[in-house]
Amino acid sequence: MVVEILSAVAVAGGAWFATGLRVVKQYERGLVFRFGRVRPAIREPGLALLVPFADRLQKVNMQIVTMPVPAQDGITRDNVTVRVDAVVYFKVIDPVLAAVNVQDYRSAVGQVAQTSLRSIIGKSDLDDLLSNRERLNEGLELMIDSPALDWGIHIDRVEIKDVALPESMKRSMSRQAEAERERRARVISADGELQASYKLSQAAATMADTPAALQLRLLETVVQVSAEKNSTLVLPFPVELLRFLDANTPKREAAPSKDTGQVAPSPREPGDVEQRPGVS
Repeated sequence: MVVEILSAVAVAGGAWFATGLRVVKQYERGLVFRFGRVRPAIREPGLALLVPFADRLQKVNMQIVTMPVPAQDGITRDNVTVRVDAVVYFKVIDPVLAAVNVQDYRSAVGQVAQTSLRSIIGKSDLDDLLSNRERLNEGLELMIDSPALDWGIHIDRVEIKDVALPESMKRSMSRQAEAERERRARVISADGELQASYKLSQAAATMADTPAALQLRLLETVVQVSAEKNSTLVLPFPVELLRFLDANTPKREAAPSKDTGQVAPSPREPGDVEQRPGVS
């Protein structure tokens, strides 16, 4: 009889002891509420022993949570309608604050992220959203991290994923980029012409000092043209030589007329002024 009683007590004690055992995983921390009051000691990963019917264990995940922020419609500071979405990376650093100070810290972080994203859209220009995202990410992280510290949450980082623009704005930006490229091409072409003019001026000065250099350049040009197996050969002719020949060519004398014996007027040269009677 005594043995049976002892066995029953041992079984009851074992069952009572087993009801107080809990397992806390490596990425979790355990909070013990004893009669509704949180205990200061946090249960580390492993086997946790509780007082049956008096303690209640709440596990808090300590892993980094990746939360996508739904796309938010907003108007930038330069009055452009955009649609921006982001992603927030955060983790719990104080399990007691995360479990006591806020009812659902995941939902709270999500709402703060959406509000902060709309605020950062209204304070930024379109060019900042497209090209200066690092600074905007830092500002957005500070805006979300400020209230989250009281909840035992640390915002690891915030990234703006995509900026959706209206089709009309995309076309305007495309035309602007095309015009900018054309302007750069014209500036580069003009700069090349300026540099080429300096080099040609130096080459002309050198050839003027050394006339043989002009002949060598002429022969080189002939070689280049003939290397293409063309049937037509173009030779440059100096304009100065034409002027020299024109200046040294004798003028044609006026011939007498057969009918009247008068001297026929010679053909007028360009620049001669016709003399009329009574007009000086």
